[in-house]
Amino acid sequence: MHAKSFKDLEVYKLTRQLSLEIFETSKSFPKEEMYSLTDQIRRSSRSVGAQIAEAWAKRRYIKHFVSKLTDADGEQQETQHWIETAHDCKYLSTNIRTDWIERYSSVGRMLNSMITKADRFCSS
Repeated sequence: MHAKSFKDLEVYKLTRQLSLEIFETSKSFPKEEMYSLTDQIRRSSRSVGAQIAEAWAKRRYIKHFVSKLTDADGEQQETQHWIETAHDCKYLSTNIRTDWIERYSSVGRMLNSMITKADRFCSS
């Protein structure tokens, strides 16, 4: 393993980029969505990276590391749900929806790989 920090992980970098794109795009959502869809999609997209950072801090214990990565995967799947919802409401174009869903699916695969290879991240 070559990463010295969670900030070095490609999956973390990708989730930061995605959450920023979601933040910027969601600024155009209707005001009536501010405390529902806008809040939910921003929260879940930001939580993916936060869970990865927490997992990194818990590398001493494989079960805790895997648990936090599992939480990150849950958050990315929740974000996919909100992306689909925003698209259904016509707040997102099909192109943006497809791009984000594909990239979050990639995040899910990366997280699954980390979970499967947890011992490589947790060894001292």
